[in-house]
Amino acid sequence: MLKVVKNRIALSMLTISLLLTACGGKEPASNAGSSEPAAPADTVKVGILHSLSGTMSISEVSLKDAELMAIEEINEAGGVLGKKIEPIIEDGASDWPTFAEKAKKLLQKDQVATIFGGWTSASRKAMLPVVEQQNGLLWYPVQYEGMESSPNIFYTGATTNQQIVPAVTWLLENKGKKFFLIGSDYVFPRTANKIIKAQLDAEGGELLAEEYTPLGHTDYNTLISKIKSAKPDVVFNTLNGDSNVAFFKQLKDAGITPDQLTVLSVSIAEEEIRGIGGDILAGHLAAWNYFQTTDTPENKAFVEKYKAKYGQDRVTDDPIEAAYNAVHLWAAAVNKAGSFEVDKVKEAAPGIEFNAPGGTIKIEGANQHVWKTVRIGEIQADGQFKELWNSGEAVKPDPYLESYPWGSGLSQTK
Repeated sequence: MLKVVKNRIALSMLTISLLLTACGGKEPASNAGSSEPAAPADTVKVGILHSLSGTMSISEVSLKDAELMAIEEINEAGGVLGKKIEPIIEDGASDWPTFAEKAKKLLQKDQVATIFGGWTSASRKAMLPVVEQQNGLLWYPVQYEGMESSPNIFYTGATTNQQIVPAVTWLLENKGKKFFLIGSDYVFPRTANKIIKAQLDAEGGELLAEEYTPLGHTDYNTLISKIKSAKPDVVFNTLNGDSNVAFFKQLKDAGITPDQLTVLSVSIAEEEIRGIGGDILAGHLAAWNYFQTTDTPENKAFVEKYKAKYGQDRVTDDPIEAAYNAVHLWAAAVNKAGSFEVDKVKEAAPGIEFNAPGGTIKIEGANQHVWKTVRIGEIQADGQFKELWNSGEAVKPDPYLESYPWGSGLSQTK
């Protein structure tokens, strides 16, 4: 019996010796009390949260691709603070409560250092209380209606004075005074149109009508009949997702051409044109901060790399570029902070610049938005934009329109 015990002790000592050797002579780390295995010490997790299914997937899948490409670039250059970035990808499924649920999962269960995600303002507003309550960090890459500034969100797309406001001024000066507003029925179009109406009153424009349809709506014949009857100079379009496919196809079927009616969109970029068809959209306008045709050395390299990675038939566009920029800006802020801690990253972020494909951008510390150049372009038959106008320099973000006399009172709370 004594011999058996001695043999078992020897076997146990051998097992411990082998474990210590495998762990470099150190005791293995304990995961007691944790349902998740410990992350490797040489990686840092980040969340990617976009609609990979549903009505918004036409736009959001490419943002995920751009973020993964930026992560790959950073990892190839050595990572961030000596750690490789490990993306955790989730599908918001074009459903706003799902965005909130997945954001919470990424922060609590996966313990990501930051989240890159969203498209619609509804998805952003669903995630906002989650990231604030958890003291997480969200990088939101799409133009939006402004009137917001969260300490836990960085906004790398345009705010209102970097897209909608200059577009309205340009249209009034170049296309006419009579406006017909159409949009999807959720927060971005309704808030954007509230701003547009105040601007039209201040700048001598005339509102003929304001119409909304649900996200995913596909029958626009009645709305097009209303547009025909109203005879506007301009249709300002804030439809989102695949509703644009139906609207523009039915507009063309109704015989309404761009030389008869100017339609300017703020949610249709090269990716959406690819889904709708350049032949259908040719001649219509859009306002953005970046086009695939933007002429910079950085953009030439960006477009070439994106196409090489995802296919020559793929295109880049403004939200794709803003999503790509977000990853690089976060990495720069982390490196400057010397930490992945949210509060330290936020403290380090103001003033950080990045030579983005669309030109140099800079984080504005007062509101965590980004300085951006404004561009208006005409859609060509090949699906690309011919730039008609740009602001000449990066525009300081003003999400609450505090620099506009007519903007006073548009937002009751900040």
